Amino acid sequence: MAIPVTVATIASYAEQQVELQGWVYNKRGSGKIAFIMLRDGTGIIQCIASKKDLEEVEPGLFQRLRKLGQESSLIIRGTVHAEERAPFCGHEIHVTSATVVGESVDYPITPKEHGPAFLHDHRHLWFRSRRQQAIMRVRHAAIRAIREYFDERAYVLMDSPILTPNACEGTSTLFATDYYGRPAFLTQSGQLYQEAGATAFRKTYCFGPTFRAEKSDTRRHLTEFWMVEPEVAWIDFDGVMDLCEDFLVHVTARVLELARPQLEELERDIAALERVQKPFPRISYDDACAKLAELGVHVEPEDDFGSPQETALANSFDRPIMVHRYPTAIKAFYMKEDPENPARALGVDVLAPEGYGEIIGGGQREDDLDVLVGKINAHKLPMEAFEWYLDLRRYGTCPHGGFGLGVERFVTWLCGIHHIRECIPFPRTLDRLEP
Repeated sequence: MAIPVTVATIASYAEQQVELQGWVYNKRGSGKIAFIMLRDGTGIIQCIASKKDLEEVEPGLFQRLRKLGQESSLIIRGTVHAEERAPFCGHEIHVTSATVVGESVDYPITPKEHGPAFLHDHRHLWFRSRRQQAIMRVRHAAIRAIREYFDERAYVLMDSPILTPNACEGTSTLFATDYYGRPAFLTQSGQLYQEAGATAFRKTYCFGPTFRAEKSDTRRHLTEFWMVEPEVAWIDFDGVMDLCEDFLVHVTARVLELARPQLEELERDIAALERVQKPFPRISYDDACAKLAELGVHVEPEDDFGSPQETALANSFDRPIMVHRYPTAIKAFYMKEDPENPARALGVDVLAPEGYGEIIGGGQREDDLDVLVGKINAHKLPMEAFEWYLDLRRYGTCPHGGFGLGVERFVTWLCGIHHIRECIPFPRTLDRLEP
């Protein structure tokens, strides 16, 4: 009996009869020998089929295998042999029999060059390429590492709702919908609800999809993306920055452990990720503006940083940097003012090197009821939608804070690739809703 195996485990079955289910990745051969590269979702292996051997088993089988199109599905049976020269995994299978399950004709993604629009139109098939599989496996490793970090430190996973009655950071980038006759919005962030969780459990986090209706068509933006957002009670601003730093160092190192082969497949500069070590440079917004002036990069007074400013700052260092105390006027209503300078907010952005921009945004939250009411009014937000949020200050307020990390932007940086849209299974952008 042939032993059911996967390519990932094939090394354990040398000189044994195995059965492998998969799809034709590529093939070549002559009149008497066929070399079929079979992928099974865990890897790729070379399968060698001899016309003489297969014709004895099933007349016509050899020719049928030779004519199979790319991505045809089949079951291969044969003997595993270790072979250092064999491509992909250092082993190969000498085929003794095969069963064709589903033939594929005119597979649209061929070895020739295709444009990004074509590939994204066929995203449901593009996953099968080695590069896209490597990216998705790095994403999986990152998500696993993120969950491990919080779960091992006694954080409670508390899911925030996707449908909300209010905005977190203003109404201009919200997707509105009708909720049984009432206006509702797709969430921009789960943070406000995590503040409720933190006052109950001390440390919570949520991990789920968020939505921004920004009309931004850049390599850093998605309309739908995934965020992880921890929130901690009894933490000050320095504690929030320490948490951001510790989290990023740990998770990056863990991804290197879990997905180094995939990062190497993507030709990522591993050394750049190995330099993600404590301490991160910490620079105030005002000092950052002064540094940008030295670099000849213009910043409008009291304005937020865009891609050119973030890239110039981050490229001055060999690891992520933390820019803190941005102008209060450009920050969200819930951000606490710096008591030593109310014109500055106790917020921080962590900027990745190599031009990847902000990957973490966080800070301390306003815990004073009267100040928070004033800010809601100043931002012209509907007070009634925030009554539950104000209760968190009425009944046992305390210092608290946290951060948000966008998974896709983080994975883009980890992989060292150009565009964020490759780092989510099915990207939603300004001009794409399919497939």
